[in-house]
Amino acid sequence: MSKKRVLVIDDSATVRMYHRSVLEAAGYEVSEAINGIEALEKALAVQEPFDLYIVDINMPKMDGYSFLRQLRQQPIPQVPAIVVSTESKTHDKAQAYEAGANFYLVKPIRPDDLVAYVCLLIGQGGHQ
Repeated sequence: MSKKRVLVIDDSATVRMYHRSVLEAAGYEVSEAINGIEALEKALAVQEPFDLYIVDINMPKMDGYSFLRQLRQQPIPQVPAIVVSTESKTHDKAQAYEAGANFYLVKPIRPDDLVAYVCLLIGQGGHQ
């Protein structure tokens, strides 16, 4: 059984490292992107599609909303996306769902919660 692949999209190196360490410990394969443009390029370039996207909202060049809207228009397998953001207002959540998010979490998120939501949307990591 191959590992489930997750793309973490966040302009903060600290946040990317945190998500990577939590998800790799849970058995997931993790790739990173620093903004929506890089994430879209990675999503379109891979031979084996990602199983999940973890998306920040506030990023330079292309924010999370724009990334999700463009991603959802691409002729690639569409997989779940979890928005993890410091933005906690109702309109931020609504905008994320309208753009194509499947779930919305507010930072900071506990490791157990992150793994639980990822597992809920795509199943176990590399564990059999």
